[in-house]
Amino acid sequence: MAISRKEEARALNADERELVEKSHHPAVQEVSDAELHELVKLMRDRRDKAQTDVFRRRREIRGKGVPKGAKPVTGDAGSRTKLAVLAMAMRRLNTEVERRQQLAASMEQIENARRALAMKKKAQAKAPDFNTRHAHSGMRTVESRKPKNLIRPMELGRQRQAAKVAQAKKDARGQQHP
Repeated sequence: MAISRKEEARALNADERELVEKSHHPAVQEVSDAELHELVKLMRDRRDKAQTDVFRRRREIRGKGVPKGAKPVTGDAGSRTKLAVLAMAMRRLNTEVERRQQLAASMEQIENARRALAMKKKAQAKAPDFNTRHAHSGMRTVESRKPKNLIRPMELGRQRQAAKVAQAKKDARGQQHP
């Protein structure tokens, strides 16, 4: 549910309003990383406090909780709106943190790729010409990729011969009883 800034201002106190304003689009990108982490921490504390308040009010309305004030609460629409506003602000801040982490990871990948390319070019410049796979300078051996058979050939022959003998005995028994 979209909440207008006017409704946000109505639901929040001055401190919370200032925090939520910093979470909106143009302002959140101008905040430094350290300030962003501090803002996330403050916003999470405010959201958790509002959530606890909403849960307490709901219990009061249902008659399960002890009233905090002189008389029990009859509605919690304002505190629910406040919780929704703070939750959306928290979501925006988390998205910004994630965006910055992805950007940093992307920049790190680019730097790693450039470093690898420089290392490759440096290695190619130093590589001797005789270590190539061309016939005129001699072929290098290429090891077989086929897995080695770990069973001894003698054992394979023994098993094969045992199977032949067993089959011959079975066939001989079958011919005696027509």
